[in-house]
Amino acid sequence: MNPGAIGYLRQDVSGSRRQWDEARIRALAARLGYDLRRIAVFGPHTDRPVHRLRVLVANLGVDAVIVPGLDHFENGELPGDLVERADVVTVSPEQTFARWLIPPDTPADMGSR
Repeated sequence: MNPGAIGYLRQDVSGSRRQWDEARIRALAARLGYDLRRIAVFGPHTDRPVHRLRVLVANLGVDAVIVPGLDHFENGELPGDLVERADVVTVSPEQTFARWLIPPDTPADMGSR
């Protein structure tokens, strides 16, 4: 059985490229061997998006969150509290931020450096 993943994008960041971004998430998930369970699409006014992603990760029991790029997170920074629970994979540039690479006591903003 393949490891599970969810996709994530911000509608306001993707804009008219939303369908393209979703297709790139699906393609990368397939190429990396993930079972893509769903793509979460949030807007600029979604309350606590990282918390919502963490809840989805826990509820769906997935191993990774695939996102078009770090610009889909607040201030373009990788949320450390999300990486504590799942690998974060960016489509462009293709990069994996693995859970085991981030020490548990690392401040949230350090994960993006």
